[in-house]
Amino acid sequence: MPENLLYEGKAKKLFLTDQPDILHVYYKDDATAFNGKKFAQLDGKGRLNNAITAYFFEFLAGEGIRNHFVRRISDTEQLVRKVEIIPLEVVVRNVAAGSLSRRIGWEEGQELPDPIVEYYYKDDDLGDPLLAEEHIRMLRLVDAVELAELRSQALLVNRTLKSLLEPKGILLVDFKLEFGRDENGSLLLADEISPDTCRFWDGTTGAPIGLPRPHNHAVVAVAISGKVHAAVLAVASRSCA
Repeated sequence: MPENLLYEGKAKKLFLTDQPDILHVYYKDDATAFNGKKFAQLDGKGRLNNAITAYFFEFLAGEGIRNHFVRRISDTEQLVRKVEIIPLEVVVRNVAAGSLSRRIGWEEGQELPDPIVEYYYKDDDLGDPLLAEEHIRMLRLVDAVELAELRSQALLVNRTLKSLLEPKGILLVDFKLEFGRDENGSLLLADEISPDTCRFWDGTTGAPIGLPRPHNHAVVAVAISGKVHAAVLAVASRSCA
């Protein structure tokens, strides 16, 4: 593993490379909840999230959605373009679940008439609070043009992922996206798309999949791709034993 650590988060480590616009990402086996207040080690989780994220980013790029992914270089590592992350979590919701159900009093599983886009301020000390668009403009996190682009890109990602997942029997309940600015100031989809950032349910039974057990991550990997990388299969077989 490289020694020039740039940043360590809850699920990943980012390292500098000899290319100033490229970062080296290592996916950890750590699992956290409630902004890191609960912590566990899940063997094989990093391999699966690396594989699933690579698959999603490659699929989205093929559909014309620009993102920071370059290529996967090992079971747990990938290269990405360096971006300045915007401190906003952009959440898209298709079905009432989790905090949305608690806020509006809708039963979990009720389909929303239209997708909802929400914005959360990336600040662990504040508990990642929900922001209105007026708050975002007041804090000058993005300008009006960028905010409109974040919304349109998030909805485009939603439509594109649903077109991939629904025929495979996976319901995309909700998910979190992060975006960053590249060296030219252009917005790129960044971070990861995995069971850590998405709520996946079985499209037939409504049962959650991808919850924090490595074999559930493997279920998602199998379903989205129709095949599993050898390393992912090995992890899944160990975890399901």
